[in-house]
Amino acid sequence: MTVTVLASESAPTAAGADALVIGIFAGADGPVPSPDLGEAGLTAALTALGATGKPEEITKIPTACLSGAVQVPVIVAVGLGAPESGPRGQAAGDGSDAGQRRAYLERLRRAAGAAARELSTGGSGPAAAGGTASRVAPPRQQSAGGSGPAAAGGPVGTADQVGTASTAGEARHVALALPAGQPDEAEAVALGALLGGYAFRRYRTTGNTPADVTYIVHTAHCTAVGRARSLAEAITLVRDLVNTSPSDMVPADLATVAEQVAAAHGLGIQVLDENNLAKDGYGGILAVGMGSAHPPRLVRLEYTHPAAAGTVVFAGKGITFDSGGLSLKPSKAMETMKADMGGAAAVLGALQAIAVLGPAVNVIGYLPLAENMPGGGAQRPSDVITSYGGKTVEVLNTDAEGRLILADALARSAADAPSLLVDVATLTGAQSVALGTRTAGVMASDDSLAAQVVDAAGRAGEAMWPMPLPEDLRKGLESAVADIANVAPDRSGGMLVAGLFLREFVPAGVRWAHLDIAGPGYNDGPAYGYITKGGTGAAVRTLVQLAEDVADGRLGVPSG
Repeated sequence: MTVTVLASESAPTAAGADALVIGIFAGADGPVPSPDLGEAGLTAALTALGATGKPEEITKIPTACLSGAVQVPVIVAVGLGAPESGPRGQAAGDGSDAGQRRAYLERLRRAAGAAARELSTGGSGPAAAGGTASRVAPPRQQSAGGSGPAAAGGPVGTADQVGTASTAGEARHVALALPAGQPDEAEAVALGALLGGYAFRRYRTTGNTPADVTYIVHTAHCTAVGRARSLAEAITLVRDLVNTSPSDMVPADLATVAEQVAAAHGLGIQVLDENNLAKDGYGGILAVGMGSAHPPRLVRLEYTHPAAAGTVVFAGKGITFDSGGLSLKPSKAMETMKADMGGAAAVLGALQAIAVLGPAVNVIGYLPLAENMPGGGAQRPSDVITSYGGKTVEVLNTDAEGRLILADALARSAADAPSLLVDVATLTGAQSVALGTRTAGVMASDDSLAAQVVDAAGRAGEAMWPMPLPEDLRKGLESAVADIANVAPDRSGGMLVAGLFLREFVPAGVRWAHLDIAGPGYNDGPAYGYITKGGTGAAVRTLVQLAEDVADGRLGVPSG
């Protein structure tokens, strides 16, 4: 299955589509369709079906039930909430309230995603479970796409008209008439639809072959739609990697995928195997991987621009499966540990998107990759290891392993002389305890940078929150036998203690931020909006935005 997105300035009813997606606002006197299609019976039909305009609420109306003004088989109306709850006619940054605007764009993304999920599943199955409330008029004719891997692809351009499809397996066309008058709205609608229609089918042996899908965003902003496609392709890559069985995604496998991405997008790449890791002194990565039959790897990716404003380094935790090592996790806690490489996958996805979008900045990505297993060669609690650069670490808990491999990558980045260093990791359970499963934690070398990262995440459409690095917690990492211990004696402030540990390996004078995405990186609950069950692709948009902010000077580097 392939998914294509197009931009079209034609009227939505002229698109020749199989389904037309519109928004409905929750008006004081009932649902208010947006746009007004000139269909006299539409509002009455929505009201009769109990539509309210509540965010992500889905109502499907076969147009055979209406007067015939709309020449599309089915209208899918998705709730957008109260019309006064966000500025609809202004672009971000033109004087409108930034928080309101961002919330409104997120509602557009979620609305498009909810509609895409409804059309790809027919309102049933795991992709739709719990995410939307669906109402359907008694149909004479109805279109519903099959579920399939929504890997964003195909051209972005202008579609004057596309053919319809009525046979299973043929391409289907969905006209998106959600508000898209501004570039940021067009991007939000396109991105939400592309991500909402995602489904991972690699291991499915039953079910219909899903139809190809073309989404037509009715807007003049073709460039914005193209940007959405590039981001969706990157996020889809991350979701696929995270959702893959860990037996099919050992360190060497993920390194191979990185090589394929680099070759396809003109990125420089270097892969260190276990022999080179030992030769060069990457003690953290080696120690974590010692208990596995699958040796570790370190991948270094590089994007360069001839007019670069600086160099940004991203490092992503890549534990391809985390059993906890000899500090073994309970069985239930291992069920989602294939997702413990979500940080490395996010860095890979971000480099892919950056290579396509072309910001004027140099970007280097480190993917330290290891499988944390309790084999006979595994590291032991109380072992002392020597990380890259010479700092010694007493390993008191082998289940605090992500920080060990990241320490090597952070220390290695000194040779790159970065103006900004950002690591991203599914690092601590304490993150989701503190912030829940939808908001990432941000720790940084200074409060100003933490605020800039949170702002960049907000503009990119991701929820992040600044967290402190209290100096009084640092004493918990003191070791009687080594330079530092990998955990503190008690569990208090676990997310913050992990950030303090990583800070020890940041090159002197480098601005650094740590993103803990343990909660947002994997959705093991019902789908919602454009977030499907499984890997989410968290942090990709934020990393891309940070690179662009450095390129355009928005995220400056203090002198001296």
